[in-house]
Amino acid sequence: MYRTIYVPADNSEHSNRAIDIAVALAERLGARVVGSHVYAARLHDYRFKQMEFTLPEEYLEENELERQRRIHDSLITMGLQLISDSYLDVLQKRCEAAGLPFERKMFDGKHYEVLARDITESRYDLVVLGALGMGAVRESVIGGVCERVVRRIGSDTLVVRNLAPLAEQLRGGVVAAVDGSARGYAGLLTALELGRRLSLRTDIVAVCEATADHPEAADYEALCRQVLEEAVAVAESALNGSSASASARLRPLMLHGKPFEQLLHYCRQEQPWLLILGRNGLGAEPTEMALGSCAENLLRLAPCNVFLSAGAYPSPTHAALAEGMVSRASGDSGR
Repeated sequence: MYRTIYVPADNSEHSNRAIDIAVALAERLGARVVGSHVYAARLHDYRFKQMEFTLPEEYLEENELERQRRIHDSLITMGLQLISDSYLDVLQKRCEAAGLPFERKMFDGKHYEVLARDITESRYDLVVLGALGMGAVRESVIGGVCERVVRRIGSDTLVVRNLAPLAEQLRGGVVAAVDGSARGYAGLLTALELGRRLSLRTDIVAVCEATADHPEAADYEALCRQVLEEAVAVAESALNGSSASASARLRPLMLHGKPFEQLLHYCRQEQPWLLILGRNGLGAEPTEMALGSCAENLLRLAPCNVFLSAGAYPSPTHAALAEGMVSRASGDSGR
């Protein structure tokens, strides 16, 4: 399923929980783990230059000043590399204890730029990323690094929000949000496989947006039912040959209202371990990787971990469903 799992580490609470999830998934999937940390030595060098005018006069002679710059740069870089090593040592020890192959990476630069570039160039199968980092404040819902990285990459991404112990989280199961889009179906297949590997229940949820007074409410309701039925058929086909108990852990559900509001309410009520949905939905072009509004809102506000599916799985009737859903929608579905 996933051969390489990438997890940035910064010793924050969310990063440490991301490590737990990355290692647990790697154990069950037989994956390699790549850990990274980005430090900002260049920023410290820039700050030092800003403060040079405060140095004693004997240090302001150009040759001496250049020597001081080299000393400062060396000490700062060495110190930040040692800190980075200490963060990645934690992850390496966890991987070694689990018998997992591990690779470490350290970079100097602007955090989100470096992470997004490495993820894009290295093409990791799955990125596990804490929603907040060391700079989080009490009212934060998502960190700047997480938000910027998620917007810039095209990999499947699991954003870690829940800080409860992993064993406690896993009692909640997986929710796969489907809307008839190819990315929604790809997310469904991921949910099924994770549910099977972790012995979790998978809720397949479709949201019908049309209200009762909409002129084509009945037709739109029928299409939504078809989306859900198609998703169940895809799920049953994917589970063919699996144990009967795996199929028994499927639960299809139809909700009514705005997709973002209904999925958010459902997650608050059911408290799943993981909500899986496409990065974008029916209105997006096949190659478009920008976040849809529903995905973006849930990434910010969902109380559970959020998985953004970047893959695409066109179901047998995907094209017809997509055309019908888009033409009959009362407005932008937000996906």
